[in-house]
Amino acid sequence: MSIKSAQTLVAEALSQVKTIDTNQAFNLINENKCNLIDIRDIRELEKEGRVENSVHIPRGMLEFWIDPNSQYFKEGKLDLEKEMVLFCAAGARSALAAKSLKDMGFEKVSHIEGGFASMKQSDFKII
Repeated sequence: MSIKSAQTLVAEALSQVKTIDTNQAFNLINENKCNLIDIRDIRELEKEGRVENSVHIPRGMLEFWIDPNSQYFKEGKLDLEKEMVLFCAAGARSALAAKSLKDMGFEKVSHIEGGFASMKQSDFKII
């Protein structure tokens, strides 16, 4: 059996999704032009803290919570007209998640290079 490695999947996702740096993401959130979505596991948030003005949607629920036709859709949690800016701990899961949103038909999707680790070293406030 031949399977694609997780590394290959991430590389493919990175070639198809927009990657932005922490400064670009910070500007988008300050200009109220995006949904800043933290896809880390709840245990990561409890241990490391969370980013101010971010919305937590666990990676495993992202497609369900963001789909208006899903029974799990979270009404009013996100502005579906704005850019979806995703981040995880380091950038791999958010690349895969961003590709998934693009596959769903969302056009304005990006993820933050370096994820939460980079955000801690930037202007973002960790709470």
